[in-house]
Amino acid sequence: MDMFDKLEDIVNRYEDITAELSNPDVVNDQNKFKMLMKEQNNIVPIVTAFTEYKSCKQNIEDSLTMLSEESDAELLELAKEELNDSKKKMETLENELKILLLPKDPNDDKDIIVEIRAGAGGDEAALFAAELFRMYTHYAESKRWKIEVVNADETGIGGMKEIEFMVKGQGAYSVMKYESGVHRVQRVPETESGGRIHTSTASVAVMPEAEDVDIQINDKDIRIDVMRASGNGGQCVNTTDSAVRLTHYPTGIVIYSQTEKSQIQNKEKAFALLRAKLYDMEMQKAHDAEADARKSQIGTGDRSEKIRTYNFPQGRVTDHRIGLTLYKLDKIMGGDIQEIIDACIAADQAAKLSSMNEEA
Repeated sequence: MDMFDKLEDIVNRYEDITAELSNPDVVNDQNKFKMLMKEQNNIVPIVTAFTEYKSCKQNIEDSLTMLSEESDAELLELAKEELNDSKKKMETLENELKILLLPKDPNDDKDIIVEIRAGAGGDEAALFAAELFRMYTHYAESKRWKIEVVNADETGIGGMKEIEFMVKGQGAYSVMKYESGVHRVQRVPETESGGRIHTSTASVAVMPEAEDVDIQINDKDIRIDVMRASGNGGQCVNTTDSAVRLTHYPTGIVIYSQTEKSQIQNKEKAFALLRAKLYDMEMQKAHDAEADARKSQIGTGDRSEKIRTYNFPQGRVTDHRIGLTLYKLDKIMGGDIQEIIDACIAADQAAKLSSMNEEA
């Protein structure tokens, strides 16, 4: 089946869904109605682009007919202009349709859990980890996403050895997945009297939030401990056994959640993080097993890959996977990372298209 056969099938499916949505039985079945609405919303961009493509194709045919039959010089010039414009637009739409037809990551619509860990560089790395958290917080706010901290291991000077937080919002994983990897900062620390530039790192792991259907956790594999929360959080937090620690025996993963006043809420967050980590481990295994998939993605996809450098003396941010350098470090640290993410998405789509063309 070629691309245009697929597109005609999608248009037919869109028309079928539209008819079903007007059926009173479907309207009364909320689950089916929501499912059909979601499917329809997913294919609307494809149907819209294909409708425009067919309109362009018709314009080209009309212009060619006019050029072969018309004798008026002014009308002929108009037809030539229309033909050139339609050809350019048709080429753009064809590329857009190819991208829209690329297989969608099944996790793209999911909420996420992000884990930032300070790496090499001691206190300076912990300060950088805290700055990355603030960068993502500002970005999430600009997207009207909601952030909930699961656990934070703070240093006394405003840094973070580690922080885990949930991000809830439409398409969070589809955008934020490009942030996974090692981030490197180059700057002169405030404590450095000699003015030497130090290099520190922090790792970022972006994991899709996993449902019970994605990951099954056996009760026998879990140990649950409850305790009093430590650190700041108000009198209520510190005087009740609200903190929860989960130990997963098969993997050795330990989850600690204490940000909520309720033990039940902390337990829910801890299990959500555990499910995400186990699901992420499965995804990493699948990634490692599919060497060919690496041809169709930016970078290696390895969590230990250095993906980006933030050079403060030069005010420069460089994404090494796509060779993009921007001289607006202050804005980026303030959450303005959309340009980098858009460039990563474009490079990823181009790599996947290239891979598909090779296979074809």
